[in-house]
This record gives sequence, structure tokens and C-alpha cells, in this order.
Amino acid sequence: MHERERHRIILSAVQEKPVVTIQDISELTEASEATIRRDIAALHVQGKIRRVRGGAESIHPPQLGNLAGRPFRVSEAVNIDKKRAIARKAAELCNPGDAIIINGGTTTFQLVHYISGFRLQVMTNSFAIAEHLVKHSKNTVTVPGGAIYREQSLILSPFDNDTTRNFYARRMFIGAQGVGPLGIMEADGLLIQSEQKLMRQADELILMVDSSKFRQRSSLILCPLEQVTTIITDDGISADTVRMIEDAGVSLIITSVSAEAEEEDSPSVA
Repeated sequence: MHERERHRIILSAVQEKPVVTIQDISELTEASEATIRRDIAALHVQGKIRRVRGGAESIHPPQLGNLAGRPFRVSEAVNIDKKRAIARKAAELCNPGDAIIINGGTTTFQLVHYISGFRLQVMTNSFAIAEHLVKHSKNTVTVPGGAIYREQSLILSPFDNDTTRNFYARRMFIGAQGVGPLGIMEADGLLIQSEQKLMRQADELILMVDSSKFRQRSSLILCPLEQVTTIITDDGISADTVRMIEDAGVSLIITSVSAEAEEEDSPSVA
């Protein structure tokens, strides 16, 4: 990851919470802690953040009222090759004219690049996904009512009287904060409430997560693992995790990130 991109992620991360650690940023950017220390020092000198012991803090504290979890712009570039490969496989499950639900997230967002020509009926609670599909596709787009949470680019409402209950989908595509034997995990209660409303409107639940999510945990469980129809992930998944998924009776699709990248880079033949 280039220095400019690392700096963008650091600046966004300190707006998510007042203090972030060097270890947190190292995991986000997949850069060494020594590199992150240099980045923090440079941004400190520029007056953009304040360097503290073991990390950095925001000069201007973040506003209250944000959802728990990373902002959209922080997570968007993390494991981007894996997310694109997963999204490409997920798009293969869609047929022209299908009605689908796409839950907001940086992995599910990558779907927009592969379904632009499908003429789907799409319900999404993601402002970013809705905006992209309206501008760059022929899909019909529906969004639920609610407030826009700018940091996560989500449209959420705690109330039941929105357009969600009037929409039926063949499949719902979701991401997750973490995945384990107990189920699919998220970081915010309002987010879980919104997702569960959408899940009731779909026949199948498709989980799109890169392999790192099987090593992450959160305090809130969205649903049991057995409720998922299919999991799409990359070839970094461990053998133990494969067994866990198979024991839960969930279908598993594994994509090769390198193979997908080569296919995208190869010239098309007219």
C-alpha cells in the first residue's frame, strides 16, 4: 500500500475514535509497525494528528452519534483484491431480472462493478451502493427509509414501517465484522436490527467475507452460522475453518485471488 493511502487510512481512523494504536493501523494497512510509526510522525509534523505513546490521536475529536465499527472510507482499501475476487464470484449467483438485497459494506460494495448490466431489482441500505448503481447501471434501486450514517455510508432506521417489508428478494448479500462457530458477528446493535429486517425478506443469505474475518470477533451476533446459505471467501481460509463451515451445513465457495486478478488484467478478445 502506498504512503498516501496509508496516511488517508490513518486520518480516517482517528476520526472514528479519539486514539488509535500503532498495532490497529498496522493491521488495517498490512504495513509494519515501524512504517506506521514513520507515517504517524510525518502526519504529526504536518499538524494533521497528534502523536501519543503507542499510537495517534485526533486533533479534532470525532462527532458523537456514529455507529460502532470502522468508517466506510477506512475499510474500503483493506484487502481490496480479495474483496473484488469475492464480489466477482458473488455476481455469478445473479441472473438478469433477479430481485436481490445488498447490505451495506466495503466487500458487498464491490458487487456494483459486476452487476451493472444485469437489470436487477436491488434493495440496499447502502448510500454508496445505491448512488453507484443509479449512476452507472440499468438496475432498479430501492432504499429503505431512515437516517444516513455518513461514516459507514448506511441508511438505517429502528422502525418497521419502511419499504423493507414490501420487498421480496431471492438472495441477500451481506458482509460481517467477524465469523466464528457461534455465528455471524457485527459491531453495532442498530446495524444488526436493520440487517435482520432485511434478512426476513430473502430466501437465501449469501455471506461475502475475506479470510481475515474468520480470525476476528465482535460482541454482537447477527445470526447463527447455520442460517447462512452460502459463504464466499478467498483461498487464505484455513482447513479448520473449512471444516467449521461444512459442519454447519453451509455451502462454501473459495476464490483464488491471484487467478481472479490475472483474469481481470488479461485483454479481452473481440
